[in-house]
Amino acid sequence: AVVWGLSFVAQSEGAHIGTFTFNALRMFLGGIVLIPLVLISNAAENKKLPKGEKVKLPFKDIIIGGVCCGIPLFIGSNLQQHAFNFIDVGKVGFITALYMVIVPVAGIFLKQKVRFNIWIGVALGVVGLYFLSIPAGNFSIGTGEFITILCAFAFAAHILVIDHFCKKVDNIALSSAQFFVAGIFSLICMFIFEDPQPAEIAGAWLPVAYAGVMSCGVAFTAQISGQKYAEPAVASLLLCLESVFAVLFGWLLLKQVLSPRELFGCLIMFIAIVFTQVPTEVFLKAFKKKA
Repeated sequence: AVVWGLSFVAQSEGAHIGTFTFNALRMFLGGIVLIPLVLISNAAENKKLPKGEKVKLPFKDIIIGGVCCGIPLFIGSNLQQHAFNFIDVGKVGFITALYMVIVPVAGIFLKQKVRFNIWIGVALGVVGLYFLSIPAGNFSIGTGEFITILCAFAFAAHILVIDHFCKKVDNIALSSAQFFVAGIFSLICMFIFEDPQPAEIAGAWLPVAYAGVMSCGVAFTAQISGQKYAEPAVASLLLCLESVFAVLFGWLLLKQVLSPRELFGCLIMFIAIVFTQVPTEVFLKAFKKKA
């Protein structure tokens, strides 16, 4: 979450080279830097086996998992990157964090029980989004906010898909595969919709390098590894802390400041995050004590 929070700054600084161009470069970079780790991890597993036996990477499962995880990653990353052309780092970070509400609500369609406090979180999330995204006296949501809301749905799908595959496939291999899939789609769109300029790309090498190595190579791989041990709703709570760090780094590095109304919206959304994750038993105990 910390790495992603700083990545919002990198993405904002690299937005001028083009949405698909930026993501094509960072996705391929993220996939490439993980290949040596995949080989090292596989070699380490082979050392544990008797001589003559080897662990073969399940390429079919890795490819299937990479495609399924890479498609929502491609959609979410490019929607998010495009949003930086309209709104600032902090706002993108907090609206993206709506996935923390979407993930548990999506559990309904996956035949999972949804606790009543999650509905409280949903209601608070909508209120917080209103104050964060809609200026006083203006009931319209801007282009940047709308794009980021769509991005939140894509990342919610990404979290749920990862939950399905992370326990079945080598995590580093899965992470690398999803980046190559997202990178290929971004590359295709780059040549169709954008005109990449080598000079501009060279000037944005630092944001691209950080987003590729740290955001993709480190943070997304850590997400996949962490979701082996945490249920999707809990993972979404921890991951959405990226929004807090996005605001912090946007203030420290880019001198971006949210208005009091927008800060209030952020506070409400953060409270919504907490409400969606507090165990039902806590509420029941609190009511019993009052009774």
